[in-house]
Amino acid sequence: MSKPKRILAALLVLALFFVAIWGYSRWRSRDPIAVRAEMLSHLPADANAVVFLDLAQFRSSPFLAQFFAWAPHPTPDEDYAQFVQATGFNYERDLDRLAVAISRQSRTSTTLLVADGRFDRKKIEAYAARFGKPQLRNGQIVYSFALRGSQHTSFFTFLREDRIGWTDDPSYASLVQQARSAASAEWSERFNRLAGTPLFALLRPESGSASTLAQQAPGGFRSPQLAALLDQLQWISIGARPEGNILRVVVDGECLSETTTRQLSDFLGGILILSQNGLNDPQTRKKLDPQLREAYLGLLQSANVQKIDRGTSKSVRLVFDVTPALLQTARAAAPQLAAPHP
Repeated sequence: MSKPKRILAALLVLALFFVAIWGYSRWRSRDPIAVRAEMLSHLPADANAVVFLDLAQFRSSPFLAQFFAWAPHPTPDEDYAQFVQATGFNYERDLDRLAVAISRQSRTSTTLLVADGRFDRKKIEAYAARFGKPQLRNGQIVYSFALRGSQHTSFFTFLREDRIGWTDDPSYASLVQQARSAASAEWSERFNRLAGTPLFALLRPESGSASTLAQQAPGGFRSPQLAALLDQLQWISIGARPEGNILRVVVDGECLSETTTRQLSDFLGGILILSQNGLNDPQTRKKLDPQLREAYLGLLQSANVQKIDRGTSKSVRLVFDVTPALLQTARAAAPQLAAPHP
């Protein structure tokens, strides 16, 4: 091959290489799993709870339209109405994904929020400049502002044109740090289990938190046995995925003890049986609205309890379905519910 042909071939190979890199980056920027991983990599590894919502995925499901039709529609407050008018951003239309991390430190907690969507950066930055002073930190412009009626200062910045970060952490270090290539190993493992789930909450409970929650349970319900079992869980995940007009909900409690998972599985299974028996009781049939009773029975009949052994950890999983009938009857029955005791 002559020298000019070798140079041309080399240039062609180089061009193909750059086209492949460009194509891969374009594919990765649109791949939902890759986008989710990138968003979650911004969250701190020491968080106590993480919540993720892929609203873009929910929008394509019949369940979301059904849920919006069922849910009450309060009039937007004045601050939000002014924000929408000034920035052109409406979360129902323009928000695609949201990742939130809550971290507890001593008696205080901080929140970090990462959101993807369609933002008019110039308008949003102009709006933010009216209420706070921009600062340059690590090459990023960070805006600080205090919400009306709040004594706490919040901070936000554009992580890229279609992604913003917000926090109430006074140091706002997590806001300007470079995203890690991956979350910590223990978080990543659990994020991977929830891959494809458009809505999930992942919690790493603190010691005694379940007992505290049990003391605040509504309707006078108390279960020291359940509280003691929940206190032994190292992780709790709650995932929700629309399947047609049904929302499939999966709650997973993870620990290291086979005894704990067995006892918790037996306890939850017993609750399901007792609840179905209670709804079939003749006195309950007389007092409870038939449609509401059928909706509750449908919920209980869809529920099942599973035990999972992963080798390094054990889990108890509760699965149930939220149906249109349950939403409709729950809203209709809301005025009938008695006020809880003080």
